[in-house]
Amino acid sequence: MTRMGVFPVVCAEEAAAQIPDGATVAFSGFGHAGAAKALPKALAARGRNEHQSGRPYKLRVMTGASAQSIDDPLAEACAISWRTPYQSASGLRKMINRQEVEYVDTHLSQVPEMVLAGFYGKIDFAVVEATEVTTDGRVYLTTSIGASPTYLKYADRVIIELNRYHCVRLREMTDITILSAPPHRGGVHLHTPLSRIGHPYAEVDPRRIVAIVESDGPDMIGEYSPPDERSGGIAGHVVRFLVEELGSGRIPPEFLPLQAGVGNVSNGVMAALGESDEIPPFQMYSEVFQDSLIDLMERGKLQGVSTTGLILTPQNLQRLYDNMDFFAPRIVLRPQEISNHGGVVFRLGVIAMNTALEVDIYGNVNSSHVYGTDIMNGVGGSGEFTRNAFLSIYVCPSIAKGGRISSIVPMTPHIDNNEHSVQIVATEQGLADLRGLGPLRRARAIIDNCAHPAYRDYLHRYVERARAGHIRHDLDTCFELHRNLMEQGAMLPELDLTQF
Repeated sequence: MTRMGVFPVVCAEEAAAQIPDGATVAFSGFGHAGAAKALPKALAARGRNEHQSGRPYKLRVMTGASAQSIDDPLAEACAISWRTPYQSASGLRKMINRQEVEYVDTHLSQVPEMVLAGFYGKIDFAVVEATEVTTDGRVYLTTSIGASPTYLKYADRVIIELNRYHCVRLREMTDITILSAPPHRGGVHLHTPLSRIGHPYAEVDPRRIVAIVESDGPDMIGEYSPPDERSGGIAGHVVRFLVEELGSGRIPPEFLPLQAGVGNVSNGVMAALGESDEIPPFQMYSEVFQDSLIDLMERGKLQGVSTTGLILTPQNLQRLYDNMDFFAPRIVLRPQEISNHGGVVFRLGVIAMNTALEVDIYGNVNSSHVYGTDIMNGVGGSGEFTRNAFLSIYVCPSIAKGGRISSIVPMTPHIDNNEHSVQIVATEQGLADLRGLGPLRRARAIIDNCAHPAYRDYLHRYVERARAGHIRHDLDTCFELHRNLMEQGAMLPELDLTQF
């Protein structure tokens, strides 16, 4: 062990030895960006050793959002007992669906308040990646802010991973503020995506820092697939819709800030917006900054971004680091309670674009559960934007698994965002504008414009035979497609799949 100023510098194994079985550990990390890298591997190794010796070793794990470098090793070592607020690791997902790990799927902006109020219990350790920590407790974070400032403030003990890979100039992008507890919570005075209201560092009582662990490596972020034909079709419908809204005056000439979720479809939509000459240069108020946005910013189409994480592949992160004079003034990194703050989203008039697993004929969206039972990832931050956006848009392909699955169904068995918040639905088939439509007209618009033609007759017949009411449903058959999929491997087994 050595010392860095007043703080002990230890190897990852020595730091892991300080964290006991049953501890609640809050890690930095959002969308795999800025997550601890050395300590999770050491904790997984400790878990395996403890299990081989017949002793229990499982941790309660918190992050900002998904964090592959944390979830993968700990899940493989069976060293997680409880997880919040979001995950995307296949191994952990299987354990959650087998009820081996308790999973609390949470809106991302709510995590700091949950911690402040003590709803998650006491945080024993915060493990946070940084480029620097000062002796008076200023912590300069790396590629994500997430919930790290809150974890640093409320954890009993703190371990800092100093990652020498990351650029120290990230602090030029960082704007950190922590909201006070109600009823003394003041307003969040952001009036443009690039407004600043805080400090370039998080703060911690230096007496609670029990170890410094050194590391040197990029974030574990893989490349997204290039947009395929269906993604391109979806993007085309969304761009045409926004151009029409702009032309009608419903979107002001200077345009409105955009938010886009994670994934290939969202990347495709953003790329299409960038290619459109009819869309003016714009800004974003979002939770992630992805690879597709680098080109848009360098070309001047994307003028500024507020985000909580740089979700960039190593090559594009290096591209950003090599051009910090250009990128630093155009990107602001914020805590997730600010990047996803409903009041700011409403004030700025954000246009929100997120991805659905499935949408029902009335506009209810399931973005997290297969069959309504098996978790995929989680609700994430989509709800905060959907409920408060000027325009809330959901996109998905109309079919999946070679036509075996329709993304448009009579009733979603799980709802993350309901019909009262979802305004626009788009698939490669077309776009349904649901604003001002009652339930029956919503159903017809979604079926006619968004459902794959092979499923339209079934969906129309469902509406026709359903019990009359404000919202028409046939409770005997509303989940027939899902039951068919579970029992026979296809929602409509009689379909000729060669047509797809």
